[in-house]
Amino acid sequence: MSKKIAILPGDGIGVEIVAEAVKVLEHLKGDGLDLELVEAPVGGAGYDAAGKPLPDETLALVKEADSILLGAVGGPQYEKLPRELRPERGLLGLRSELGLFANLRPAILYPQLADASSLKPEVVAGLDIMIVRELTGGIYFGEPRGIREKANGEREGFNTLVYSESEVDRIARVAFDIAMKRGKRLCSVDKANVLEVSELWREVVERVGEEYQGVELSHMYVDNAAMQLVKWPKQFDVMVTKNMFGDILSDAAAMLTGSIGMLPSASLDANSKGMYEPIHGSAPDIAGKGIANPLATILSVAMMLRYSLDEPVLADKIDTAVGRVLDKGLRTPDIMSAGCKQIGTVEMGDAVMAELV
Repeated sequence: MSKKIAILPGDGIGVEIVAEAVKVLEHLKGDGLDLELVEAPVGGAGYDAAGKPLPDETLALVKEADSILLGAVGGPQYEKLPRELRPERGLLGLRSELGLFANLRPAILYPQLADASSLKPEVVAGLDIMIVRELTGGIYFGEPRGIREKANGEREGFNTLVYSESEVDRIARVAFDIAMKRGKRLCSVDKANVLEVSELWREVVERVGEEYQGVELSHMYVDNAAMQLVKWPKQFDVMVTKNMFGDILSDAAAMLTGSIGMLPSASLDANSKGMYEPIHGSAPDIAGKGIANPLATILSVAMMLRYSLDEPVLADKIDTAVGRVLDKGLRTPDIMSAGCKQIGTVEMGDAVMAELV
């Protein structure tokens, strides 16, 4: 049965890196994968095409698609738009409309890139962390929110951080299930010493944990977690946390691996329908230069095959191909090191294609 994949390149380098991932998907058709790829605008491209960051036609497509591949959104030309029309609102709209509440962000250090990490090789060698971020609740979506004027004429901005028990319960179960398949260690990150929301978060996570006796559950305040990621990252197996904390911690963990350009992500609904994207942004400073690293996007395709399309063998094939390319010393500028050969976006995509045997 054919699977429909919505292709959303977005803005900036999104167009360039998604093009390389699409080449991989087209190649996999030769392995018997029956796919229909349909492209649509989102983010700034959506605003340019239809006057809003999530056009109606794009929303209709992603709702009927079996899976979504996203590049990146945003650019300086859109920064003066009203908040509701900025590219990032398209991304938030996708998450909300599709119920993509579970964001999986692996932080894996390829052994070939140990020298590219900002930390000593002995600190990060063998790093393999899965950060599970709640994606449709918390302060990014909470109401009320806005900017208002106080009685004295001074303006103030306000946002609401709120989580229900059911929201915490479902993301905790995703994290525990993943931990069961890995090292059976789960660290829940919160700020329960000052936030009532985190008190509830911790209480619900502990309650769910009673059903997963095989998993060692620990708790850590977010400020300490940020420090520990830099000090001793290999202490972590799976981390679960709320939306904003996960946004920050996953980017910090990305740099332990050498480059944010190496890390894919999956955002899943309750039925494992997912949106897959690199964790980096649109990088307008290098857009159009042909030097962006497409590997995170290509590895996002591997996650799509693994989590949504039930094709683990093909997912492994992509992961192996990326490893072989790195073994050959081929590098985009963000992961370049002495003794390696620097290549561009298209060349890196072609190199992966050549290893898909």
